Amino acid sequence: MTDTSSDRVAHRICPFCEATCGLDVGLAGAAPVTVRGRPGDVFSAGYICPKAHALKDLHEDPDRLRHPLVRRAGRLVEASWDEAYAEIARRLPPLLEEHGRHAAAIYFGNPNAHKIGLALYGRYLTKALGTPNVFSASTLDQLPKQLAAGWMFGGWLSIAVPDIERCDFLLMLGANPLVSNGSMWTVPDFRGKLRALQERGGRLVVVDPRRSETARRADRHIFIRPGGDVFLLLGLAQVLAADPETERRLRQGPLAEHLAGLEALLTALSPFPPERVAAAAGVSPDVIRELARDLAGAERAAVYGRIGTTTQRFGTTASWLVDVLNILTGNLDRPGGAMFPRAPAFASNTMGGGGRGRGIVTGRWRSRVRGAPEVMGELPAVCLAEEIETPGPGQVRALFTVAGNPVLSAPNGARLDRALARLDLMVSMDIYLNETSRRADVILPGLSPLEESHYDVIFPQLACRNAARYSPAALPPPPGHPAEWEILLTLTAIAEGAEGRGLPVDAAALDDALFGREVAALVGAERAPLVLQALAARRGPERRLDFALRGGPYGDLFGFKPDGLSLAKLEAAPDGIDLGPLAPRLPEILRTPSGRIELAPAPLLADLERVAAALEEPAAPLVLIGRRDLRSNNSWMHNLPSLAKGPPRCTVFVHPQDAAAHGLTQGGRARIVRDEHSVEALVELSEDMMPGVISLPHGWGHDLDGIRLGIAAARPGANINQLADEGVMEPLSGTAVLSGVPVRLLGVA
Repeated sequence: MTDTSSDRVAHRICPFCEATCGLDVGLAGAAPVTVRGRPGDVFSAGYICPKAHALKDLHEDPDRLRHPLVRRAGRLVEASWDEAYAEIARRLPPLLEEHGRHAAAIYFGNPNAHKIGLALYGRYLTKALGTPNVFSASTLDQLPKQLAAGWMFGGWLSIAVPDIERCDFLLMLGANPLVSNGSMWTVPDFRGKLRALQERGGRLVVVDPRRSETARRADRHIFIRPGGDVFLLLGLAQVLAADPETERRLRQGPLAEHLAGLEALLTALSPFPPERVAAAAGVSPDVIRELARDLAGAERAAVYGRIGTTTQRFGTTASWLVDVLNILTGNLDRPGGAMFPRAPAFASNTMGGGGRGRGIVTGRWRSRVRGAPEVMGELPAVCLAEEIETPGPGQVRALFTVAGNPVLSAPNGARLDRALARLDLMVSMDIYLNETSRRADVILPGLSPLEESHYDVIFPQLACRNAARYSPAALPPPPGHPAEWEILLTLTAIAEGAEGRGLPVDAAALDDALFGREVAALVGAERAPLVLQALAARRGPERRLDFALRGGPYGDLFGFKPDGLSLAKLEAAPDGIDLGPLAPRLPEILRTPSGRIELAPAPLLADLERVAAALEEPAAPLVLIGRRDLRSNNSWMHNLPSLAKGPPRCTVFVHPQDAAAHGLTQGGRARIVRDEHSVEALVELSEDMMPGVISLPHGWGHDLDGIRLGIAAARPGANINQLADEGVMEPLSGTAVLSGVPVRLLGVA
């Protein structure tokens, strides 16, 4: 029997998904023994999902790396931190000196958003490398939403989220928050919030090619062709735009003075009535008109689209149209509609005067091989393999990966895997020897989440309620193991080369210098010494967090507002501090040059020509979509016993009609084929699938040699992204097209 007695309880913020639930971790000495929801947490109120219990598994996982690995004679072997840093310092500067800064690249993965050290310090390594070859999981996930928001509102994270606590009608496309706990929408206990919405007479309508877990609890589910979201949204918007009441409401309502481009928008929507778009969407004209009436007639409504709307070929245009619908119905920036969170720290849309700004800029550089434009400071992840493979000036020869596994998460990972083997130098910051890091020359492991403090940098900017929460480290780090921010600063110093610093690197001194310069730039040279003195007791991420909190929208302004927020106040409030429901923020949220919401950005209007052309394309007979499971949000979670147990989860969902047509049976095996690429998976018959659509989950494929993931390798599953085409991307954002991939199904004897 497992001993679950503990001698103390530590409060933690769960690092496993965007819900960021508050946890109580029971500790017996240095061992975690229990993980429970923290009842008093001001944001999650005791809710947790099954993933939270795996925090204990992650901390204790024997496969989790505790020491650096360095490649010696072709094998990765344990080394000291000094030896690992020395190997990088020996190889990186000469390589950059010979081939130039463009010969380096860096890739950031999903966990960077869940670790404060990675979130705040990764930019220093990027700047030190001096390369345009910056990649991340953003172009495999959410960048279209950020690009559309940037063009409309002027900020990459000025994203309106449903005010679910006061909403009466919620229309949801391509999202499954009952499993994800929200995505680009931080909303713990979605099940409970949905129940409350329905009990007060509200309705949820889910549009998805699969009757997902969320759709089963919705008031209505509507099937849609994968990739058809843009057509449905255009049809809805056209119905609303054609209604004289819509224009009257917009011209006389509270949004009127904040809108630019209304006439251009209404004109652009007119060619897309429901009768024209219905076939491409797979939704009848009558249903489109009915949905439009429901949206317009609801007292408080919101439209929300997620990964199904962004990982397809019209992702940015679909993301734009979600907000267009919220505006056309008068529900943007309105209680119960789509509202902008007001984060207590690190949010650019709370800094400066507000109401007007520089907006966003894209295309400042382009990828060397394909000529893909830069967006949000990075290039499309689908370009990484070709940048390594293609000879010539600027060929990528050195790669840093920071908590990322693109061999599994990017299209055609087999090609990328082969490309990684050709690098002159690869360095991975990762806690696992996984499908990507197995190609590294040096692996630098981070700490267990229990061994580092935490504050969410990104997710309060997307939260369903304003709050501030901080978790101190529950356990001390192992002796000699640096924090992640110290690792990144050491790599920064090495990457600076001859003009930088030698080994060993004094990370604390480098942090002092960097932070001092930034404070002076923000508050002025005269005031900077006073601010630095007020923060003198802190170092690393805590110092930056305290500075951001105290100077933020709720802050104490370093004593000028005594009741304001500071890190000390958060430390004294282990349940967090509730900052209230979402509140209207227009025009303060805006950072566009016009000081208005740009309803008709030129690139999006131009993209409607591509959308119109696609209306004439025949539908593929069978297409593939992804899905996520509550217990396997990302690939690195498949090695945790409490999440890996149970029935196989990497199965292909097939509608019985399609199974019969292809000779497939429940529990049999199927080969899924695209061109020369194929994977095999167990068949699971499901009437929840739209006929003509099959589904595989994301993040599997743990069958490569050289990984050290014992549990995951025993149940490897199939890599859905192996079937995606790295040559195809959404042209505005560069995001990979991962949804609606045409495939064939074959039975396996």
